[in-house]
This record gives sequence, structure tokens and C-alpha cells, in this order.
Amino acid sequence: MDIGLFHIQPAAPEPIYRQIMAQLRRLIASGQLAPGALLPSVRDVAGGHAINPMTVSRAYGLLENEGVLERQRGKGMVVATTHRPRPSSDQRLAALVPSLREVARQTRELKLPNGLVLERLRTLLEDEHERITPARSKIR
Repeated sequence: MDIGLFHIQPAAPEPIYRQIMAQLRRLIASGQLAPGALLPSVRDVAGGHAINPMTVSRAYGLLENEGVLERQRGKGMVVATTHRPRPSSDQRLAALVPSLREVARQTRELKLPNGLVLERLRTLLEDEHERITPARSKIR
């Protein structure tokens, strides 16, 4: 199973378990993780990212309590198979608004030209797409 599914930032102010939860929610909302998709084991994620297994277990457990994930005996944790309509593009975009506001604030504070920041964002989006695409095929 591909542990590259998660991009953990230990120095970020957001707790690691919340990073994992947010990333899983986004991957599910975007359709990159389909219902029934098997997630990497707690042990694999913890070992691959050098984090405490209880951190990963907490994230998985909270999402299981929310009905986002479900535990399948003999398989492990999977994306819940109960039917949920896929959020619209507007709903998925709304999830980015807090991060975009933060980038806009930092851009103003650093007095960077908007065009320069937008070009860098475009480059990062294209690079990230190339990096995630192969991993996505391993998950399904």
C-alpha cells in the first residue's frame, strides 16, 4: 500500500492527526479515493512518516466515527461504501478558501506581486499533479 498518500508536515501548527484527516477528506471528496478503497495500515503510515502510530490511529478512528471510513475485518480501514453524493466543485473549492486567504495575507505582507505568486502556484499545481497521479493509480 502506498504511504505516499499523505504529506505530513511535522512543523506545521496543525496537529498531524488533523492533517491526515483533512487530506483523506479531500482525496475522498475529489474522487481520488473511491468507496471501498483500502487505506495504508496504521503501522505502514506511522513507520513511513516516522510518527507515532497512535496519531494515525486517532485520525482513522475519528473518521470512522464520522462515517467517512469503515473497518473491514481482515482487510483494514477502507473508505466508507455507503452512498454519499460527491460534493460539487463549489463545495470542494470552498474547502480551500481558508488556505487561499492565508496565502493572500502572506502575499500582501511580503509585498510580492500577485502575478509572481499566481505563477508559482500554477507551477506547484502542475508539479503536484504529476507527482500524485502515479500514486493515485496504486490506491484504487
